[in-house]
Amino acid sequence: MTAYIIVDIEVREPAEYEEYRHAAAATLAGYGGHYLVRGGPTRVLEGSWTPHRLVVLAFPSTARALAWWDSPEYRPVRTVRHRTATSSMVLVEGV
Repeated sequence: MTAYIIVDIEVREPAEYEEYRHAAAATLAGYGGHYLVRGGPTRVLEGSWTPHRLVVLAFPSTARALAWWDSPEYRPVRTVRHRTATSSMVLVEGV
């Protein structure tokens, strides 16, 4: 079953964050992951959530998504995101 990682990112250090964007993209293919949404304008239709930078990743399964998230390729890249941005991330299975 397809799994999605949804991330709301508030970028604090835009120049340094660019390093993360490029490096993170290079880690996805080996785990079957790809971007469905990567930034872009958002419009609140209901409620009060106003995301900063919204990213949606798709993986072939929850196992592959978790393998990517904790992979030796992504772990050092993730530290760049932690240093340059504040983020919230969830994993959800599709239907």
